[in-house]
Amino acid sequence: MTSFLDLGVPADLAAVLSKDGKTEAFAIQRDTLPDSLAGRDLLGRGRTGSGKTIAFALPLVSRLAASSRKSRPGHPRGLVLAPTRELATQIAATIAPLAEAKGLRVTTVFGGVSQRPQEQAMRNGVDIVVACPGRLEDLMKQRVVQLDAVEVTVLDEADHMADLGFLPGVTRILTATPAGGQRLLFSATLDRGIDTLARRFLSNAVSHEVDEESVPVGEMTHRVLVVDSTDNKTTLVRDLASGTGRRILFTRTKHQAKKLAKQLTAAGIPAVDLHGNLSQNARERNLGAFSSDPEDGGVRVLVATDVAARGVHVDNVDLVVHVDPPMEHKAYLHRSGRTARAGAAGTVVTVVLPEQRRDVKDLLRKASITAALEPVTSGAITELVPERAPHVRPAPVQAQQQQQRQSSKQRPAGGERNSAANPPSRRSRRPRSGGQGGQGAAAGSRQGGGQSRSGGQGGRGRGSQGR
Repeated sequence: MTSFLDLGVPADLAAVLSKDGKTEAFAIQRDTLPDSLAGRDLLGRGRTGSGKTIAFALPLVSRLAASSRKSRPGHPRGLVLAPTRELATQIAATIAPLAEAKGLRVTTVFGGVSQRPQEQAMRNGVDIVVACPGRLEDLMKQRVVQLDAVEVTVLDEADHMADLGFLPGVTRILTATPAGGQRLLFSATLDRGIDTLARRFLSNAVSHEVDEESVPVGEMTHRVLVVDSTDNKTTLVRDLASGTGRRILFTRTKHQAKKLAKQLTAAGIPAVDLHGNLSQNARERNLGAFSSDPEDGGVRVLVATDVAARGVHVDNVDLVVHVDPPMEHKAYLHRSGRTARAGAAGTVVTVVLPEQRRDVKDLLRKASITAALEPVTSGAITELVPERAPHVRPAPVQAQQQQQRQSSKQRPAGGERNSAANPPSRRSRRPRSGGQGGQGAAAGSRQGGGQSRSGGQGGRGRGSQGR
C-alpha cells in the first residue's frame, strides 16, 4: 500500500483525500505524482477510471499554493482543459476541496450557459480555471481571460479532444500560456495528433503508461445477447434496467434516449436521460439524480447517448447496456468504461438483433474483446439481474410531466419545457461526494461557471477513485 504522504503529497491535501476515504494511491497516481509534484512536464496514458483527475489535481493545487505569485482578475494561474462540460464540472468538483484547503479559488468555463457568471468570476479573480476550449477561446477573444500568468496547464482526455475536433483550439490555447510553465497531458492513446501536441508543448517530459486502452478483462465481464425481434429487445432492455444497482443504457440517438427513459419510468422503473438536447440545468439535475442514493430520491437508471461516454463518472455502476451497439470500437470501450471503474467489478451487455451480428463481431474484434454471441435465456437474465428493484407507481416522472402540461396551459407559449425525466424531489437536491473522481453533478462550482471555494466532489458514488 502506497499512501499519498509516501508520494510527497502535502499533509493538508492528503488529509482532504483521507477524509473522503481516499488513502491508497492508484497506479497512475503512484507513477506520476513524484514527477508532477517536482514540477516536471508529464505525459500520462491511462484508461478512463484509472484515477487521472486526482493525479493532476494534487500537483496543480500543491504547486500553485507553493508559488509566490498571486492571481489577478482575469489572469488565472492554473488551467485544466476538458472535452465536455460534464467532465469539466466533475473535474472542478474534485479540485474544489483540495483548493479550499490551500485558499485557492476554482471556476468552470464552458458553453451552453450564460457567460455572465463566468465573466463575474474572472473579475473577482480565480486561481484555477477548468474549461472547455470553445467558450474559453471566446472569453480570450473578448479579453475577459488572459493566460499569460498560467503556471500549470493540464490537458485531460486529449484523445477525446481530437475526436471532437478541438485540437486546433487546444493548440491556440496552449500557445497563449507561458512556455516555461508546467504542462501535464493525459490521454488514453497517442493517435490523432496527440503525439505531435506532446512534442510541441511538453519540455523534457517524463512519460507514464498505466493501462492499455482496452478495459482489463479481469475487472469487467462482457456479454452479447441476441434477440430475434424488436419486441423481445424491448422486453430484455426493461428486464436489464430493473435491477437494484446503478446501470447506464446507451442508445444511438437523442430521441431514443428520451423515449426509452420515459418508457422505463412509465413501467415503474424510474430513469433519467442525458443527451445533447437537454439544457445545462437539466443535464446537471439528471446527473445529480443518478448519482444520488435511490433511498434518498435518486434513480438507478441513466439512458444516455455517446455524449455521456466520457463525461459521466459515477461510482458503483454495476451494469452498462449497449441498447444500440455503437458504430466504432472506441465508442464501445468508452461506453463500457462507465462500469468496472478503479478496479471494481462490472458487466457490459450488448443487445444484438440478428441483422447486427456481423457488425458486432467486427466491433468486438477491433476492441480486443472476446465474448460469445448467446441467445437470451431466463438463466442469463437471472445472472445479470439477480434482484429486482421495487417498481415505483405512480412513476414520479409522469406526475411531474402532468403538472408541467397543466401549468403550460396556464402560461403564455414560449417557455422552455423540461424534456428530462426527473423525480420532482430531486429538483433542489445537491448530490454528495463519494469515491475518488467519480462525480455526478456540479457540486464544486456554481452553474454556468461560478466560483467554488468548497463543496463535495459531486456524486454519491462509493469506493471508486473515478478518473
